[in-house]
Amino acid sequence: MLTRKNKLFISKVISLFSVVRGYNIPIIVLAQYLSAIFILAPEKRALSILTDLNLLVLVFSTTLAIASGYIINSFYDSKKDLINRPNKSILDRLVSQKTKLNVYFSLNFIATVLALFISWRAALFFATYIFLIWFYSHKLKKQLFVGNIMAALLAILPFFCILLYFYFKLPFEEIENHKDDLAVIFTHATFLFLLLLIKELIKDLENIKGDLANEYRTIPIVYSEMWSKKIVLSLVVASVVPVYLLITIFDVGYMDSYFYCCLIVLIFFLLKLWKSSTKEQFLTLHTVLKILIVAGVFCIVLINPNVLWHGKKLLLNH
Repeated sequence: MLTRKNKLFISKVISLFSVVRGYNIPIIVLAQYLSAIFILAPEKRALSILTDLNLLVLVFSTTLAIASGYIINSFYDSKKDLINRPNKSILDRLVSQKTKLNVYFSLNFIATVLALFISWRAALFFATYIFLIWFYSHKLKKQLFVGNIMAALLAILPFFCILLYFYFKLPFEEIENHKDDLAVIFTHATFLFLLLLIKELIKDLENIKGDLANEYRTIPIVYSEMWSKKIVLSLVVASVVPVYLLITIFDVGYMDSYFYCCLIVLIFFLLKLWKSSTKEQFLTLHTVLKILIVAGVFCIVLINPNVLWHGKKLLLNH
């Protein structure tokens, strides 16, 4: 039998796990490694990427920085979440604000120190990234449209950290030979950015009550729900451009099937969006976008499935 003290401790661990959104961390790690293998450094052997200790430290530092970002976001959003997410808010409040801040500073310190072992550039990147997350949570999040753009940018910055890690090793002259690779990378990033931005705008529609009570200047509050829907429509239309480039101009292997599916899902998404007016309906749309993004992570392997096949043969031979 667990004692009352042990039950309280377990509850606080679960609460902290909820605050740092621990369920997202494995997806972030997987996304970074799959991106490194199939998109950011496809010329390298998968095994050399997986056994790269410096890359492991970078990925680990990224997860710590992102986890700390969730903490500071929860810290500043505590009042808003009481309205928008009452059940999650009750769970999150099992850990005191003081404890959250202690964990926040500890994670940031460890992330920056670990990055310093790789290079001063890596440490500077993480120090800047941590500051930007804090500035977003404290100030920018309440600003009209700026908060949405910043949230989407902060979500894709960790991938640029991995990109810089690989490209800083190359002589400047050799980077010229990777123009096509960089074009593919930035097209992928543009599509992901647009999806994330759409997700942020849907989240604003979902959280109108809490945002209004806490004086957030979001598009549905300052203008109207219809304006938000029109902006989402324009972003979905804009996402067709990177999808077109990835399918017709660049070689993304079998991942083109994912992009075709995305277009079909986004058409139905828009039809549903136009009829939506309640928090529950916007939550459903938000969930659809999350599934699209997570599916995209797993579909990265479709760029070159042979990598998995060769990896399986290598493991069986050993």
